[in-house]
Amino acid sequence: MTSVASETWGLVFWHEGGMPQAAIVGPETHTSVAPVPPEAHFVGIQFAVGTALRIATTTSLVDSGIPLPDVRSRSFWLDGRRWQTPGADDAELLVDHFVRRGVLVRDPVVTAALRGDPSGLSPRTVERRFRAATGLTRGAVAQIERVRAAAQMLATGAAVHDVVDQFGYYDEPHLARLLRRYVGRSAQQLRTGAGGPIALDLDQCTTS
Repeated sequence: MTSVASETWGLVFWHEGGMPQAAIVGPETHTSVAPVPPEAHFVGIQFAVGTALRIATTTSLVDSGIPLPDVRSRSFWLDGRRWQTPGADDAELLVDHFVRRGVLVRDPVVTAALRGDPSGLSPRTVERRFRAATGLTRGAVAQIERVRAAAQMLATGAAVHDVVDQFGYYDEPHLARLLRRYVGRSAQQLRTGAGGPIALDLDQCTTS
């Protein structure tokens, strides 16, 4: 499956060879190919930009991941305790438990920056705090968000020139270069659904 660049980190649960598996997956700065076990079923939770795990810095997760230990058929181990493995319909409940237990943290400076609110700090300090919390610069986050949205619009059959105009790209070659780097598909492939499975429209559960 083609993995698309992502500005967020997440948790993924699946079965491989009949065995339950789980992992933390970090933000991805480029497209890649992800192995998919035969007949695998995945449940994924993506967390909002600026949300981080208490036990791991997001910077350490960029373009990588951490397999979770002691995963069982209905539970997994994270941050010193066991949690019930979520299905597609109860992922938000797990996130609520994480929030109440302090498993997730947010930097208020980053939250303010994402909202466009002034923090009273220097731009350099804000950028440093932003990168520490998200693993990426604000520019990189904006770039990935924009190209993913453009790819999703193309996947609905939108004309390439309309997407270029909508998202403010210089021209079609500019968009094509970014699609290759971040999405791993051409505009035509996205419009026609060619190229095989792609991780573009995953069900997401986000924290505020």
